[in-house]
Amino acid sequence: MSTWQIDPAHTSVEFGVKHLMISTVRGSFKDVSGTVTPGDRPSVEVSIPVATIDTGVGQRDDHLRSADFFDAVNHPAMTFTGTLVEGDIQSGGTLAGDLTIRGVTKPVALEVEANGEMKDPWGNTKVGFTATGSINRSDFGLTWNQVLEAGGFAVGEKVKLTIDVQVVKPAEVAA
Repeated sequence: MSTWQIDPAHTSVEFGVKHLMISTVRGSFKDVSGTVTPGDRPSVEVSIPVATIDTGVGQRDDHLRSADFFDAVNHPAMTFTGTLVEGDIQSGGTLAGDLTIRGVTKPVALEVEANGEMKDPWGNTKVGFTATGSINRSDFGLTWNQVLEAGGFAVGEKVKLTIDVQVVKPAEVAA
């Protein structure tokens, strides 16, 4: 079975987390790389460089890269290794696997929707997927927070994830 490559120019990893318990801060990561191997036992390997975080506020992004959060100097990438455990690659399903952030690996499950297959203008076959889920940031050592005078915390624990992935199928080899 051939391995498909993630197209970083057409892939986004986005997140949302509560701020001050009343609003949601959203952000994304760029330059995502990895592979998808379809078949009877499909697998996914993804690497996400944490230094590419972008929430639209430079000072906040710098804080998120610091040792208080992602510690990008010592842990430059988040990784995900997964296997589709329910459903199939054409229609979607549940993708379970191990997510590693800051050197801490925990199991996660993502709901995957298959978005279809299409040939681009240059004859390359592309396949799109959307995956959604959530994690508890403290499970991965992202524990920085600030107690609010009115009660509660500055940063929520639950992080909602939305991942849009486009993969390139390898070209068929002529016999």
